[in-house]
Amino acid sequence: MRFASQTNFCMRELCDLICSDEWAVTGYHRIPDDCFTGLRKEKNLKVFNTTAVCIPEKHYMVDLSERVKEIKELVDAGKYFTINRARQYGKTTTINALALALQNECLVLNISFEGLTEGGAQTEGEFTQTLSRLVMDQHEFYGVAIPDKIINTLEEYDKRESNKLKMDELYRTFRRWIAHNDKPVILMIDEVDKVTNNQVFIDFLGLLRDGYIAREAWGIKTFQSVILAGVTDVKHLKGMIRPEREHEENSPWNIAADFTIDMSLSETGIEGMLKDYEADHQTGMNTAAIARQIREYTNGYPFLVSRICQLIDERMVPETFKDLSSAWTAEGVETAVKFIVTEDNTLFDSIMGKLRTMPRLRGQIRKILMEGETIATLPDDDEQKQLRMYGFIVNSHNTVVVANRIFEMRLYNYFIGESRFAEELRGDALDHRPEFIKGGELNVPLIMERFIETQKFIRNLDDQQAEKRFLEEEGREKFLTYLSPIINGVGTFSVEEQTRDRKRTDVVIHYRGKRYIIEMKIWHGANRNKDGEKQIIGYLERFGLKTGYMLSFSFNKNKEPGVHEVRIADKLLYEGVV
Repeated sequence: MRFASQTNFCMRELCDLICSDEWAVTGYHRIPDDCFTGLRKEKNLKVFNTTAVCIPEKHYMVDLSERVKEIKELVDAGKYFTINRARQYGKTTTINALALALQNECLVLNISFEGLTEGGAQTEGEFTQTLSRLVMDQHEFYGVAIPDKIINTLEEYDKRESNKLKMDELYRTFRRWIAHNDKPVILMIDEVDKVTNNQVFIDFLGLLRDGYIAREAWGIKTFQSVILAGVTDVKHLKGMIRPEREHEENSPWNIAADFTIDMSLSETGIEGMLKDYEADHQTGMNTAAIARQIREYTNGYPFLVSRICQLIDERMVPETFKDLSSAWTAEGVETAVKFIVTEDNTLFDSIMGKLRTMPRLRGQIRKILMEGETIATLPDDDEQKQLRMYGFIVNSHNTVVVANRIFEMRLYNYFIGESRFAEELRGDALDHRPEFIKGGELNVPLIMERFIETQKFIRNLDDQQAEKRFLEEEGREKFLTYLSPIINGVGTFSVEEQTRDRKRTDVVIHYRGKRYIIEMKIWHGANRNKDGEKQIIGYLERFGLKTGYMLSFSFNKNKEPGVHEVRIADKLLYEGVV
């Protein structure tokens, strides 16, 4: 064997060898994937994790120490706050890391409502018993030092008939305990979404609020800090108020401090995680370049970052790349992105489900992506507020934008799939698809020519106003609809945010490791066309490319449709006019 004389090689190289043809010729068979898992565990190799909590000893993860330090400053200042971020955004991992950082100087009750059943908190007594059991579990299973007297009281609550139990009894028990405890007591509750639509939970927040005010006004000891983690922004809870309180609009959690700490993963943090991986696997990857590329696609969304890395590490070899060195490249990242954009997962199920129930905002997002409209951020708009809360949109210079490129690509596919032009355009594109792909490369000029010919057939040229409306509102939608089935399953495309408006859009196609840049714009005369040429030349320089493409939508009857070549210095442009 080629490693027989070596004493210093990485475990992944051995895994690669076992699964290779070189191993096969020795008379052994390929071994199943679960054997790799065994080998990893035997050598204590970490993996990338996209489920539940990340553990530093088991998983490759971004260093959270700076983030935890920032959050700890809020705790030290006695703040109550909510960590509300989208699903799979690292909330649980963060609060667990925070609990570890606090455990020497504070007594931390780190509980979760994750396993709470529907009947576990419907009444005041049921909620009190559930919370009592969760606190007892902290003592019994996690070694939190809670006095026997308090444990006995909690056990008594658990045994009492729930309809004879009041929530303020439990809270008074907490107050008496905290008053005599040597260390500050911190209450962390994860997965609060399980109870945010419940009046009982709102009443519990009211008790916490009363204690906070008593502490601030009279110096009465209570929880040093209360941290609620979940998707829902508890600070703005208004629902499920009892009829006699319908005039009340504010949540009792209005005492909470704003939580403005950035929970996304930075390019520097991603690179640090990749360096840890590289130390174990020695792939030779350019960690800085790969981190930058992953950040550009994900905007630091933790699940998406980890999922890209997980796919490259576990799924690419040998199906797509011969080894990890080939996989940890720009092409490998793009292959992983393509997989994510088309896969079923709980994150996309949740996000797309929310979008389908909000038709007005869904229409706004469609106009942003397909028509280049600018939608103002409205902080008091309930639909926008919910979509921001679920991590779907963000505020960029006071306008609404989709949170990251992967979400955007998924949305483009969704909107293209429902386009009223889909049948006629997809049919023509699929009929000619073999002509568009030669030697693994796209013939973009031919794609533009066929698209232009298709438009001649389906457009109504008699109605000048309909013509203009088509060009400004429907042109790009039609081209993307035409392009999608040509690259589907092999490539992806993304739209440059900084150029996306009614006047122009730059589309970057990623296909078999190659980039093709197409500028789509409305024709506004020769001078403006020169400006467009300068823009795309700049993009070609940025990506180190020699060939670019422009597709202009013109409602000038004298402008001849078709595709022609333009040479500018060492660059070749194919310019098409619809």
